[in-house]
Amino acid sequence: MAGVLELLARNRNYRNTWLAQVVSETGDYFNNIAVFALVMEKSGSGMVVSGVMLARAIPAVLAGPVAGVVLDRFDRRKVMIASDLVRAAIAAAFIWTVHQSRPWLLYLLSAGLMFASPFFTSGRSAILPAIAKPDELDAANSVTQTTSWATASAGALLAGFSAARFGYETAFIINAASFIFSAVCITGIQLEGRQAPRPPAPDRRAPSWFRSFGEGLAHMRSVPLMIGIALITTGWAMGGGAAQILFALFGEQVFHRGASGIGSIWGFAGIGLLVGGGIGHFAARRAGFVAYKRTVTVSYLVHGAAYMLFSQAPAYGLALMWMLMSRVGMAVTSILNQLQLLRHTPDEFRGRVFATMESLRWSMMIISMAVAGIASQWVGPRTIGLVAGALGVVTALAWAWLDATGRLPEP
Repeated sequence: MAGVLELLARNRNYRNTWLAQVVSETGDYFNNIAVFALVMEKSGSGMVVSGVMLARAIPAVLAGPVAGVVLDRFDRRKVMIASDLVRAAIAAAFIWTVHQSRPWLLYLLSAGLMFASPFFTSGRSAILPAIAKPDELDAANSVTQTTSWATASAGALLAGFSAARFGYETAFIINAASFIFSAVCITGIQLEGRQAPRPPAPDRRAPSWFRSFGEGLAHMRSVPLMIGIALITTGWAMGGGAAQILFALFGEQVFHRGASGIGSIWGFAGIGLLVGGGIGHFAARRAGFVAYKRTVTVSYLVHGAAYMLFSQAPAYGLALMWMLMSRVGMAVTSILNQLQLLRHTPDEFRGRVFATMESLRWSMMIISMAVAGIASQWVGPRTIGLVAGALGVVTALAWAWLDATGRLPEP
């Protein structure tokens, strides 16, 4: 804890990035909870929830490769600010959806919001080694990810209460204001004399977009560990896409608790991620490479098994407990894998690597969400959740097999 407070106190650039993250990610959940509660209130259909998620996932996939190349060619700080300003305008426009009887406007605005997001989220990951010294990188990585999960918990709980108490318009206004605050914070970052992102090429010999993106993919294929981390990323998304829909269905249809129920499930998921983040930070500081791989196996098995138990829990309180445990396991894996990527990815490829990982995750989530949305018309949320959790267990076993057969050497 002392190291975290010292990092925030002495590193102004990281502190600004952290403040931007806290406010904007908390605001994200005001949008998420309000949108899903609005959809359930107007339609009560898992298919419409799936449609909103697909409207968010597909643009994120399409934006990932573009964002990766842009972040590796241009000033990452300026790209992140532009992303915030665009998202602020789109977030404010969600107010029009409150009295719109058809879901097309929700689809359109969700698509725009998510297309702009990877330019910020992947940029934040890529810029981290430029704003944190080598001896601060472990703490900075842990704080960044743990903060995401803390805001998930606080944001979801606050958003559920806000949407129920003050209405959807208030939630959307808060989301828009959070992006403005984030842009102001990122403007205060100074990278002179540090490992700043390269400026645009001054001549016409810069590689084409296709060549630049291809070079990033070639680098990832050349590092077996990155292939393994990509496996974990897509494996989580096989069940994770369905989970995005199931949170709304469990809160509304299984436990009949409306917007507050949806917010509570997201909130307990965030608490689990926060706890897992602390465990992951402890493990990252002490585990060697072999122990790191084994820890990933165990924590991901916990994630999948606990999600299966969540899907079958007979009581609301028990379901929240199993959701918390599932996210603990996922958080440990995420902290450890992200740190390996930061350590072993050269700066010139960092934007493309993180954006590609994000695109892989969203690509698989599209398939998962589509299947879950269609399946919700014929089978119950509990059955879908059981399958989603089982996919997490299978992913953990696949990683364990790669490790046991020597296919995950240290770069």
